[in-house]
Amino acid sequence: MQIDKSNFSEWYNTIIKDAELCDLRYGVKGFVVFMPWSVMTMKKMYDRYEEVLERNEHVPAWFPALIPESYFMKEADHVEGFAPEVMWVTEAGRNKLEEKLGMRPTSETAMYSMYSLWIHGVKDLPLKIYHPSQVWRYETKATKPFIRSREFYWIEAHDVFATEEQAMQQVREDMEMAEEVIHQKFGVPFLFFKRPQWDKFAGAVNTFAADTLMPDGRTLQLPSTHMLGQNFAKAFDVKFTDDDGESKYCWQTCYGPAISRIYAAVIATHGDEKGLVLPFDLAPVQIVIVPIIKGENTEKVMAKCLEVKEKFSQFKVKLDDSENTPGFKYNYWEMKGVPVRLEIGERDIESKSVMLVRRDMKAKVKVPEADLTNAIENASKEIQKNLVEKADEWFGKQLGKAKTMDELKAALDKQGFVRVPFCTDEMHGKECAEKVKEATHANMRGSLFGSKEKPKDEKCIACGKKAEIYLYAARQY
Repeated sequence: MQIDKSNFSEWYNTIIKDAELCDLRYGVKGFVVFMPWSVMTMKKMYDRYEEVLERNEHVPAWFPALIPESYFMKEADHVEGFAPEVMWVTEAGRNKLEEKLGMRPTSETAMYSMYSLWIHGVKDLPLKIYHPSQVWRYETKATKPFIRSREFYWIEAHDVFATEEQAMQQVREDMEMAEEVIHQKFGVPFLFFKRPQWDKFAGAVNTFAADTLMPDGRTLQLPSTHMLGQNFAKAFDVKFTDDDGESKYCWQTCYGPAISRIYAAVIATHGDEKGLVLPFDLAPVQIVIVPIIKGENTEKVMAKCLEVKEKFSQFKVKLDDSENTPGFKYNYWEMKGVPVRLEIGERDIESKSVMLVRRDMKAKVKVPEADLTNAIENASKEIQKNLVEKADEWFGKQLGKAKTMDELKAALDKQGFVRVPFCTDEMHGKECAEKVKEATHANMRGSLFGSKEKPKDEKCIACGKKAEIYLYAARQY
């Protein structure tokens, strides 16, 4: 199978179908069935993220999927922002409910109603809870499996602190976790932006988000972290009594790595014309053994294949003993993204060697059987290193600059993120952002978090007034 990745949409749709990642034929629009091959990888992604969250002193909890309407109504900006996306439950059996129940679009209102009961004094802080869950949003835009759907799988971390400084430190920690997990472990590069005020999370003081790029140059938001300030604390009466006996509102943050969307980025970042290319650690099958059988040598070859399989029980190993031809097996497991393939035939047995093929490279390497353990361990590390380096190299070429609207239009045809001088990222800059979107079909994603670089003697790309900040423009999903 050869699929041209330059037509990303066609490539992506073909991959998710042929590699059996999801099935679109479920009877509710915007909902898909996640199939075993994708779920096995996403379970590993959950594990890696939860390991890092717990190392950073988060603890898990499970909250109800249904949220009373009255909870939503407590924070005005939040309810206004999410109301169009909430799916409502109004009946149970044959009974009309006294109060509508919203299917969780996000968990602030559900969790903070409980936080107000749990937090009393300084001893109860910080409170750092993560919640692995599904959420439901009535997306009105075109849905695309894993990228945008009406049901997706993610992790929410909701944290509470005594001071604003501690809350901002959590925002920085969230970014560090994204770098460690999404970039270093999953191999997906991104930029971390401070979102403009017109594009922040409903109810937040500030929103920060990691944006990556898909092969077609469009940006995809990965985890976002929100500085909630005391907005929700005041709405839900989340207070603590300090050491002087004074009652104070808490400071809060929330963080949302969308595992199913990050999975889409893994597929798109590493895949090639043959199909998926998966990091060794995330692959459902890490090593596939393909026996090269010719009639009378079947028993001998299969015995050696089983011996090798048992030798690597610490990995996820598949012995393909189907009746398909070796060529068919090569193509099939390459499409599935299995990182390492071992080919074993009678000649290999005679020479006490195994043919090793890495999915991220085209070359076959003959490895002495005595060296096979070291070869596979090295391959697992080299595959990871290679995927990160290749992704970073491509991503680096997608960053551009422009000073005029015409330059921006031209740059966006070649690069995904384009830095432009802008008047402001406060609310009154929204009109300029709308001018950019109308002219270029691009959104202002925000300013690069941590960057202190400011425009000098430059004008806003939209209104022509003095530019006070650099923002990045990109076309988005």
